[in-house]
Amino acid sequence: MKEIKVPDINYQEEIKKCKTMDDVVGKNGLMQKLLKDVMQQLLEAEMDEALGRERYERIGTDEDKNYRNGHSKKNVRSSFGEVELDIPRDRKSQFEPVAVKKYQTECSELDKKIIGLYARGMSTRDIQAELEELYGIEVSPGMISNITDKVMASAAEWQNRMLDEIYPIVYMDAVHFKVRDDHRIVIVTKAAYICMGIDMEGYKDILGIWIGEAEGAKFWLSVCNDLNNRGVKEIFIACMDGLKGLPDAIRTVFPNVCIQNCIIHQIRNSMKYVPYKDRKEFMADLKKVYKASTEEIALAQLDSLKEKWNSKYSNVIDSWYVNWDKLSTFFSFTEGIRKMIYTTNALEGFNRQLRKFTKTKTVFPTDDSLRKSLYLATDVVMKKWTSPVANWGLILSQFMILFGDRINKDEII
Repeated sequence: MKEIKVPDINYQEEIKKCKTMDDVVGKNGLMQKLLKDVMQQLLEAEMDEALGRERYERIGTDEDKNYRNGHSKKNVRSSFGEVELDIPRDRKSQFEPVAVKKYQTECSELDKKIIGLYARGMSTRDIQAELEELYGIEVSPGMISNITDKVMASAAEWQNRMLDEIYPIVYMDAVHFKVRDDHRIVIVTKAAYICMGIDMEGYKDILGIWIGEAEGAKFWLSVCNDLNNRGVKEIFIACMDGLKGLPDAIRTVFPNVCIQNCIIHQIRNSMKYVPYKDRKEFMADLKKVYKASTEEIALAQLDSLKEKWNSKYSNVIDSWYVNWDKLSTFFSFTEGIRKMIYTTNALEGFNRQLRKFTKTKTVFPTDDSLRKSLYLATDVVMKKWTSPVANWGLILSQFMILFGDRINKDEII
């Protein structure tokens, strides 16, 4: 098939007119127009190839030759909204388009690939090369850069948006990525610090993603200050994976917060030091600790665990005593809340989605390309969060009793 050219629309000028991300990728946005143009050109090129000649071209006088016979209208759905296409027809009704097949009502492949280029954090040159290789579309690096800037502006707006005053539960974690340092050969590991909140209506929300080089109290303090500056005044329970410096940092900004370290991570870290021959028996004894109905019973079981195993695994058992104040918080709550806070699985599930979305990119060229990719992935994942936490009404009533003096009841519907 011959190379496809985007029609003579000045997209450089069009992109300058876009003021929001919706103007670029929303309904009737620039990407919808570009998609329509590309699909239309693909259809016309397919017809030329099927007939063996270009439009209006005649070959000889053979009456058996097939010719064009106008167009038929067809609406197809895409990620950028509904697109109206003019499907070429031939006199003998032999033309079978491939770009948009008969009875096909969606054309999602092309637009998925285009938006996927942004999500993978590719450079403008890489995006240009891939568009040209896949579809023969000639799009300048300047236009791609402008579109990317729009994505970054939207990401910055999302990152700095105002938040709710109260989050009953927040989860905090860090995911690490490889990033090229200032466009140089040196590749460094940077952490994406992620905060997920459960709001007063029981819905999950990613409160922000911050890019940094090393975990520590100073960086986590800046994260907590950012949450506070964006409107968060109260966090009841903060769940985390023993992140260095985080407990002190979050208590500096939210002094009344309850800290809960992830029990699952504590168990995993403990079992690394227990050889296989003792693992089953040790795990059975350890389960009596974190499965206890009250903190008093749990401490008694921990003492029994120490008495039995301390001679072999004192370092493992000591770690439970040292971290007990942050591991035992969930004993103060009812079963419904315990299930939500004893592990950070809710946030880890989100992190796995980020990994799937970014797995094709082993090294990001810049911090901004990483931010862009994480923002786009987050936007896709969060669109699926349409329901509140199960049994949230009952859980909220428990929070109202436990933290009633810190809740403005006039704001509760």
